[in-house]
Amino acid sequence: MEYNKFRGDFLFNGKTLLDSNNVLITNKEGVVIDIVSINDAGEDVQTFDGILTPGFINCHCHLELSHMKGLIPEHTGLVPFILSILQQRHATEDEIFTAMQQADEAMLHSGIVAVGDISNNALSIPQKQKSKLQYHNFIEVSGFSPAIAQMRFETALTVYNTFKTNFPSSTSLVPHAPYSVSKELFGLIDSLENNPLSSIHNQETPDENEFFLSGEGKFNLLYETIGVDIKPFYKLTGKTSLQSVLPLISKPKKLLLVHDTFTSQKDIDTLKGLSPAQKTIFCLCVNANLYIENKLPPIDLFFQNNSTIVLGTDSFASNHQLNILSEIITISQHFPNIPLQSILQWATFNGAKALGMDDSLGSFQIGKKPGIVNISNLTKEGSITTESQAKRIL
Repeated sequence: MEYNKFRGDFLFNGKTLLDSNNVLITNKEGVVIDIVSINDAGEDVQTFDGILTPGFINCHCHLELSHMKGLIPEHTGLVPFILSILQQRHATEDEIFTAMQQADEAMLHSGIVAVGDISNNALSIPQKQKSKLQYHNFIEVSGFSPAIAQMRFETALTVYNTFKTNFPSSTSLVPHAPYSVSKELFGLIDSLENNPLSSIHNQETPDENEFFLSGEGKFNLLYETIGVDIKPFYKLTGKTSLQSVLPLISKPKKLLLVHDTFTSQKDIDTLKGLSPAQKTIFCLCVNANLYIENKLPPIDLFFQNNSTIVLGTDSFASNHQLNILSEIITISQHFPNIPLQSILQWATFNGAKALGMDDSLGSFQIGKKPGIVNISNLTKEGSITTESQAKRIL
């Protein structure tokens, strides 16, 4: 059997940063054979500056919005951003297909090996079928009026079944956000069998919590603008948005809470009180948070609470690039107290486990084929900088 041997200034195995005395050995196809000492590695060891890490996992993306790159200005706030998406997301299928292909290829070259992707239609299926990336498809449902719950559910179910035919083990039906899904629609989604992994956009703006606590805020403008009269059915909960909808998402064994920009300690305490049978995971998309609200999540709070964290990029509508290293850099810059080893685990092992792909991805464990990424241009101490780059080498 022929082997590849890789050595860097550091070798991150998915959980731990190892020093340069460690050599990763794979077969020619990239399947991990072992990690051995440099003294036992023999000849033909390929040496790289920087860190060698398993391929990145992008746990939250909207591939079908790739054609919207640069269309929406930064720092508008979430409600104007949503209205811009609704008004500008339409394009020709050729434009959408071309943009999705380019985005998929960009993610591949930047070191991403798997993606948790939000889909509102079936347009991304052809690209995903031919992609070298692995995808988990989150088929998204929205509809705040109870009167349209059944119709919206059945429409989404058609898309879900189409994806399920093509990706039987990696498709979920999920709610969009607390402010856009009625209690009735939540119930229909939660009634779906064999839907173990779910995702929901969570607490991206202070208006989201305010909408549930007092009924005030910009979401009233959102519904006025799109012509939905919420007065006949909307009831205050007096709780945050997350606390209001958690009881409505009881079936999935894993729930990705995406964005979490305005999540509090009380929200985290509520999550800790859930049944151990349900795992909640914070999915951070920090560059999108800065793009839309110019605000970052309380990542140090999640870290102090030993929360499970993964990373995402969101879409080209809300990010200049779909690049996990860019997300790592932003977190490292703003939260220097969080060890790089932890952030790399969020980007690799945690992400693979969250998407149910840790049997093959996320770590340099014998028998896995996780891809190999080289992070270069570090400081002398081995820290990430704004000049750092990631390149997939296998």
